[in-house]
Amino acid sequence: MRRKLTPKVVDLFCGSGGLSLGLVDAGFESVQAFDNWPAAVATFRRNIGDHVGEFDLADSPRLPRCDVIAGGPPCQGFSSAGRRNADDERNSLVRVFASIIADHRPKAFVFENVEGFLTTGRGSYVRDLLEPLLGAGYLIHLRKVNAANFGVPQHRKRVVAIGGLGFDPSFPGWTHRAFGAPGAHLAANGHPPTPTLSDAIADLPEPTTKAPGPLPDHWYRPLTGGDLERAKLLDPGQTMRDLPEELWHESYRKRALRRVMDGMPVEKRGGAPAGVRRLRADEPSKAITGGSLRDFLHPTEDRSLTVREAARVQTYPDWFEFEGNQADRIQMIGNSVPVKLASAIGASLIERLPIRASKPSGGGELLSFVPTLSTGMSPALAETCRLVESEFGVSLREEPLLWA
Repeated sequence: MRRKLTPKVVDLFCGSGGLSLGLVDAGFESVQAFDNWPAAVATFRRNIGDHVGEFDLADSPRLPRCDVIAGGPPCQGFSSAGRRNADDERNSLVRVFASIIADHRPKAFVFENVEGFLTTGRGSYVRDLLEPLLGAGYLIHLRKVNAANFGVPQHRKRVVAIGGLGFDPSFPGWTHRAFGAPGAHLAANGHPPTPTLSDAIADLPEPTTKAPGPLPDHWYRPLTGGDLERAKLLDPGQTMRDLPEELWHESYRKRALRRVMDGMPVEKRGGAPAGVRRLRADEPSKAITGGSLRDFLHPTEDRSLTVREAARVQTYPDWFEFEGNQADRIQMIGNSVPVKLASAIGASLIERLPIRASKPSGGGELLSFVPTLSTGMSPALAETCRLVESEFGVSLREEPLLWA
């Protein structure tokens, strides 16, 4: 039966709107969005629509009729790029997100978060997501993906859950073969290669050293002093660990020596953090974060990335303009779901979305759980897998690894 009505989506914790924009590109209509960050609300309103506002988590927000609820609860409590804290109050927003969906019972939901979501709190946040939704009757796929396997020009590992109320919502298949990072060869062999950083930004005009630039946000502050000296010594792919120690940032030195000071045996110390890094033009970028203007150098020029270049790597179109100061803008971009990944999720989901709402006769089911493509896993991830198997009846099997 042909679809006559455009399916509607509500985006909770919408940020600047990367997830909503991708779903709209796939054929959905964005009818409501919420966030409590004024700069993000202003950015969403400027680019996507006025149907955005703040909400009070103390009460379940009133939502318009919708077919899909989507969102990525704030992830800083989980992110490996920041201070990981299982007691971060923002972590509880995962349970709030799931409860809102269970209360409103849309046809489907989409959840996205950082890979640390799987292991922080010994898997308790996986439970916070799944318990209310399975109890409400959703059939769910929960997988860790690399956005590079969906045509995004960066290695960005994220956890995605897609659920259908009484129907299998499917999961988008890989479209691109990633390269240039450990484990990239485990997925999507035989597909076209992922676009490189050069593919993403090479056609941009020359940036300026003052705002706004030839395109919005395409400008940078020139490096000076030690920052410029470090940049001149770094070749593509090199990081601060490749510099003479006298040029290390003091903060980097403390992090690099942290394990030594803790008395950890040499064989278990692992490598030092990357610190500042010069990106490679011929590979997908490293993951864009709120610290990218500080941590990443342009692959061939002695400067940082521009906000517009970071937005390109996150697959935002050039017409999309960000509000707030420069720190707000790069943080919004770093927090975003890449638009192209969101579009792939939306295109897959809209093919399965029923015209009429289903009334599930029984409980929900975790249809697939793919926390890693590797044959090995950390003790923390193994503990989460045991929790999922014991509480939700799904273990890591070989079959889900073959999805294409």
